[in-house]
Amino acid sequence: MLSQAKSLVIHGIDAHLIDVEVDIVKGLPNFTIVGLPDSIIRESKDRIRSAIENSGFEFPPKNFIVNLAPAGYRKEGSNLDLPIAVSILIATGQVDGARLDIPMVGELSLDGRVRPVKGVISMAIALYQAGFRECIVPYENRNEATAIEGITVFPVKNIVDAIEACRGMMEACTTHISDNSAHNGYLDMASVMGQETAKRALEIAAAGRHNILLYGPPGSGKTMLAKCVPGILPPLSKEQAITTTMIHSVGGTLPAGQGLMYTPPFRSPHHTSSDAALVGGGKIPNVGEVSLAHNGVLFLDEFVEFRNDVIQALRQPLEDCQITISRAMGTMTFPADFMLVASSNPCQCGYLFDPEIPCKCSPSKIRSYFSKISGPILDRIDIEVLVGRVPYKDLLGKGQAENSAAIRERVIHARAIQEQRFKGRTTTCNGRMTSDEVKEFCAINAECESILELAIKRMNLSARSFFRILKVSRTIADLDSAENIEKRHILEALSYKNLQRYYDV
Repeated sequence: MLSQAKSLVIHGIDAHLIDVEVDIVKGLPNFTIVGLPDSIIRESKDRIRSAIENSGFEFPPKNFIVNLAPAGYRKEGSNLDLPIAVSILIATGQVDGARLDIPMVGELSLDGRVRPVKGVISMAIALYQAGFRECIVPYENRNEATAIEGITVFPVKNIVDAIEACRGMMEACTTHISDNSAHNGYLDMASVMGQETAKRALEIAAAGRHNILLYGPPGSGKTMLAKCVPGILPPLSKEQAITTTMIHSVGGTLPAGQGLMYTPPFRSPHHTSSDAALVGGGKIPNVGEVSLAHNGVLFLDEFVEFRNDVIQALRQPLEDCQITISRAMGTMTFPADFMLVASSNPCQCGYLFDPEIPCKCSPSKIRSYFSKISGPILDRIDIEVLVGRVPYKDLLGKGQAENSAAIRERVIHARAIQEQRFKGRTTTCNGRMTSDEVKEFCAINAECESILELAIKRMNLSARSFFRILKVSRTIADLDSAENIEKRHILEALSYKNLQRYYDV
């Protein structure tokens, strides 16, 4: 008897519908899976046999052929265990009256329990777009699946539950749980003593989604400031939350039972990370840290300590807000629209710009150290701010510093101005403006033009840096609720682009 079930596989961060066909043919007892399965699917034969027998059913000694159609592209993942097992039970006549037109996914344990799988929200989106309105998913993935409105979800804990759902004897799950606890658990700006210039720079960076570099001596608070950034970012929109959840679900970093992620993600890879870990890769391309930080923050602590090839790999995602990975098994394009926050010591000993402790590095060592972040990478960083040593009196200061909530309100206000400005466009923030949009929305008067012209000559700025200064100026003006960019906005933006000048001196 031939049986056919619907299921899905992940390709990149998207899901594709496939047909799981099971037939019993003449021949010696065997279990064959065809249709370009990967090693995980090929190994599922033993899991499925044990799960069926431990669930109270029989696995008869017959010649089973399982076809995964269409056969033209490779299938990977453990989410096909459940549809294969249910199809076998129907093909052997052990289950009757069951519908197989309900798409299902799930990994099986040896005792018949259904374990969670990756990419369920992507699967729910693909089903809705294909016209399906029902699906069977593992119980732990229920909140992820119900995040997509219009899909009736049947969460199952074992094979028996899945059969009951196919028979129409299970109640659907309608409860949708989202991560609405945005900004909880992040450091608060009020806990950072002093560093008002760095706090102001981070506020500007958050308001316009600008990339920022914090540099200064060890122990000055660079890492602590960076960890405060997610707390001053506005919550994600519904569209952003869906995309972010899709990426984390496919990447396997979404906690069990998690719904939509409205909290901006914060990723902080170690400086020993490889380029594949940072931008994505593998035999079959998978998401890296730059994609997991999509719509959030990528924090690279000890930036200069990263390998040079890893730093250079950031050039495409910083410019295009996406990353394309090409491997022998295929080419994938992943979203990577993140806000880069990097921190670094200014030299090997760390005290190059410290007024109290003299630097012990030779000029050649300083040049070698700085060369890793100069050039194309530094051009793609909008704001560079020196985080100096905190004075002793500020460390013991009893005054209450401004908290993240107050800063976040100003950031949200500036973002609202930008949303209105870019209404009907793909651009959403000043930091993502194209050169044409910079010319349209960053018009300046003659006095500002003369200041910029002088700065370009004295600071040896590239064309990319020139446009980034205008973008930062536009964000500063938005924080001031100013309609036009004024002289003070230009001067403040220029003050955050001086790292090259310091090293030249």
